[in-house]
Amino acid sequence: MAVNGGRVPSGPRELGRSGVRVPPLGLGCAPLANLYQAVPEERALDTVRAAFDTGLTYMDTAPHYGVGLSEERLGRVLAGRDRAGYTLSTKVGRRLRPRAPDRVREWDFTRDGIRASLESSLERLGVDAVDIAYLHDPEDHVREVHETGFAALAELKREKLVKAIGFGMNHSDLLARFVADFDVDVVLCAGRWTLLERTAFDDLLPVCERRGTSVVVGGVYNSGLLADPAPGARYDYRQAPPELLARARRLAEVCAEFQVPLRAAALRFPFGHPAVAAAVVGCASPAEVRDNAELFAHDIPGELWQALVRRGLLDDDIPLPV
Repeated sequence: MAVNGGRVPSGPRELGRSGVRVPPLGLGCAPLANLYQAVPEERALDTVRAAFDTGLTYMDTAPHYGVGLSEERLGRVLAGRDRAGYTLSTKVGRRLRPRAPDRVREWDFTRDGIRASLESSLERLGVDAVDIAYLHDPEDHVREVHETGFAALAELKREKLVKAIGFGMNHSDLLARFVADFDVDVVLCAGRWTLLERTAFDDLLPVCERRGTSVVVGGVYNSGLLADPAPGARYDYRQAPPELLARARRLAEVCAEFQVPLRAAALRFPFGHPAVAAAVVGCASPAEVRDNAELFAHDIPGELWQALVRRGLLDDDIPLPV
């Protein structure tokens, strides 16, 4: 296995024309807040430290993750670090309100709600500004996005409280509509542009390329199916259907012929499209961070992608990674 010392290869890429640059692999911080499994405090902090050590210096979080816990834990590691040494994104649209014994989430796409949400995030993160702010999962709030939500986000950018703005969700068709309608720097699209899923290639990626909007890809493992295609594996947050499980196993078999782990291929695949600037992977331990960094640096021969096309596992119109 050829790896680049466990560090992420290639240089940072600009998001749209925002001036914000991100490394190609970033840390998704939802697992820091006990997503799927409990993560002790010190392990969560060590996970973020490992991300800095391995070059995953783009970190994506949200108030929604653990009702603020992800931002709080991330902020503890960011304290005292050079602000120019990392890129940070959070999300707005779900505002946290105090309610004994903790906090609750409330949808709020008003100007005041979005500003209050960002201000609270800045307090939890311990920073004066974030680089990127996404409107989070607004699929059921399209009218509010058009009436108040995006204008509020654009105002924050004009005031330099954020440098780049966009949307984060797993509905690529709606993301495509938003990119067409608004001046969007970047979108975070989860699960729709993977070895198993080409939806974003048909609707979102063409309009992003045309408009100069960058794409950050999340969910490259499709909730776990492309990480370990074993019976009971999840796809889109629920148990994978048999036909997708069978296809994922065929993908793994072809990758094994080229001595490439399926996860390495899954991480690299989205970068075949020129609109893709980065991928973020959720990690719940330092070992997972290091593992993903090594997988991303794995030497993948071009013949693998061609073999996947020949065997009908990738469509022949799909752009393949170099």
